[in-house]
Amino acid sequence: MHVTVKKMESQIMRATKQLVRFGWEQALSCLFPAVIFASLALTKFLPLPFLQRYDWLLIICLLMQWLMFRSGLETRDELKVITLFHLIGLALELFKVHMGSWSYPEEGYSKFFGVPLYSGFMYASVASYLCQAWRRLNVELVNWPPFWVVVALAAAIYLNFFIHHFWLDVRWVLSGLVIIVFWQSWVIYEIGGTRYRMPLALSFVLIGFFIWIAENIATFFGAWEYPNQTDAWSLVHLGKVSSWLLLVIVSFLIVATLKQVKGKTTSTNRNSVL
Repeated sequence: MHVTVKKMESQIMRATKQLVRFGWEQALSCLFPAVIFASLALTKFLPLPFLQRYDWLLIICLLMQWLMFRSGLETRDELKVITLFHLIGLALELFKVHMGSWSYPEEGYSKFFGVPLYSGFMYASVASYLCQAWRRLNVELVNWPPFWVVVALAAAIYLNFFIHHFWLDVRWVLSGLVIIVFWQSWVIYEIGGTRYRMPLALSFVLIGFFIWIAENIATFFGAWEYPNQTDAWSLVHLGKVSSWLLLVIVSFLIVATLKQVKGKTTSTNRNSVL
């Protein structure tokens, strides 16, 4: 009996240590998003010289991106993906602000058609997190779908953000397709030398939920403003989780495709040398 209790205590202690390690690796992976949130908070309450708040946020994001690349925290290929996400996010922002989905009420020299250029970095920070976590947790994918399926699904999800304003919103159909396509797909990750696995669809849901929490923090600090937050801040509707979930899937699919292609290229180069 005493041995059994000792074994249970040991297992609980190990599980706790692994959870702490996992949390620490996640926190390190969130470096870019953390800087953005800290900047939103500081610029909200501190007086700013010379430039408007949105302009300072753009400068901070550019500086942070440069530092992460120069320090080796991001590779050149990862920087390309993050830049792509900045452009993808900026295009979505321009359209959504034009349609009145949300707004950026403050002034700024770096606003373009009502959208501050720093906003693209909020999307880029999601890609940055995925790239960092992929490396730190030594992520591997099992039963990854064919390339053409991944590309078609990612494109359909992204286009639906635009098309649903004029036609049907098929996000739930797309969500169903995600479950079907990735039903047998798993993500394997490493913590403290031990390998774990998780259904890929579940990882999408978890990331989307935590981004929704981050969205509430961001709107509280005035990163942007939904129509129901014009008079006073209020909690972002829980239904937005589905939007972030789909956007996370697009981010993940692009990053995963990059990693798959790079992995195959590296393997081919090694084989050619041998």
